[in-house]
Amino acid sequence: MGTNNTIRLAFKSSFENRCIQLFVNSYRQAIANKSISLSWIENDITSMLNNYISNDQKRILWQIVNSREEYIFEENPIKSKGFSDKECRIDMKFTIISSEIEYVYFFEAKRLKENDSALKRRYIDTGIDSFLTGKYKNGVLLGYLLAGNLINTVDGINRLLIKDFREAETLKKTEYLYHESYYESIHIGIGILKHLIFDFTVQ
Repeated sequence: MGTNNTIRLAFKSSFENRCIQLFVNSYRQAIANKSISLSWIENDITSMLNNYISNDQKRILWQIVNSREEYIFEENPIKSKGFSDKECRIDMKFTIISSEIEYVYFFEAKRLKENDSALKRRYIDTGIDSFLTGKYKNGVLLGYLLAGNLINTVDGINRLLIKDFREAETLKKTEYLYHESYYESIHIGIGILKHLIFDFTVQ
């Protein structure tokens, strides 16, 4: 039983890393093709990146299924007419089935601009905190940088967290094989939350 669990955990980790690789590859393609407009909303950017992921041969080789704007079913026993329209959505879902077990991994994206405190606040309130409350599970938080400097923008997010007396939860840059702008934050209840910041100002 212990061996099987170890194998499953190793498979899950490999799957999650492959999902991140697919997303990073899509970002690199978007930059190379100059296909992202800095005026776009989050869903526009995610849609374009999702298209690149769908056409990535590695995704097919790895047998990963990707979908966009995934509704999250809430396990609330009390349901009334129209409940499905009120269910929350997450930006992207990746799925794979192995040995009769389904593994899923989620990505939630937020726009960021260095000089826009409202977007940085939203990154915390509807991004980080959505993972902390359990609204979103088992995934990565993405930042789409559309104006300004990446390091200064992350510093701005951290200043807001410190202002909220949440210094222990600040984003810390961490070495990661697949993406240079990778950060981690540590939170009570969920442990490590991964952050990938994609700088679209370099197009």
